[in-house]
Amino acid sequence: MKKSNFKTLGWFAVLLFGAAIFTGCSDDDENTDQIITQNPITGEQINDQDKAALQFMLEEEKLARDTYFYLDSVWSINQFSNIKYSEQDHMNAVEGLLKSYDIPYKIEPMGVFQDTLLQSLYNQFVTDGVQNKINALTIGATIEELDILDLRNFISKTNNQNLIAVFANLECGSKNHLRAFIKRLHKEGGSYTPQYLSQSEYDIIINGSNAPCN
Repeated sequence: MKKSNFKTLGWFAVLLFGAAIFTGCSDDDENTDQIITQNPITGEQINDQDKAALQFMLEEEKLARDTYFYLDSVWSINQFSNIKYSEQDHMNAVEGLLKSYDIPYKIEPMGVFQDTLLQSLYNQFVTDGVQNKINALTIGATIEELDILDLRNFISKTNNQNLIAVFANLECGSKNHLRAFIKRLHKEGGSYTPQYLSQSEYDIIINGSNAPCN
């Protein structure tokens, strides 16, 4: 494994880790998440698998952001209006680690992805999401559920404490987002069956309460 390079840590610590807060919304707007980041651990090593995980999660968080921006432009639903900015914060958190470790990455324009699976998902989401509000909110829940599964998978495969800390915060935020989408979906008369998580895992999340993610 290659030793981490934090030569520019001071600037990135201010940008990303230094007590930054992702602002939540009022209860009427379906409170999303409040993530309090922490100072990174210096000297943490990172391997190629961790690098690939960060590069992938940057685009998966972008998938959420881009989809929510698009669906918000169609439906003007509070959940999309609020959570799309949280997803930008999630992207910033991952990008901060990529920069800290000098890992190459590229953020494509809105709606464009390097990963072919994510591109296919985006294309399908925007096509289905314009049909009706139920579809749009179901897509929001689907994205958050997929995020939770992938984040848990990456956390289970790494020993890098900086990656674990950031991904755990993102997972916490995704749980808040999932609850917000499901609550609004039910208000619209829709229902949701988990597609990636087990029913018991899903129920634990949905029956939980929003909390600061730190």
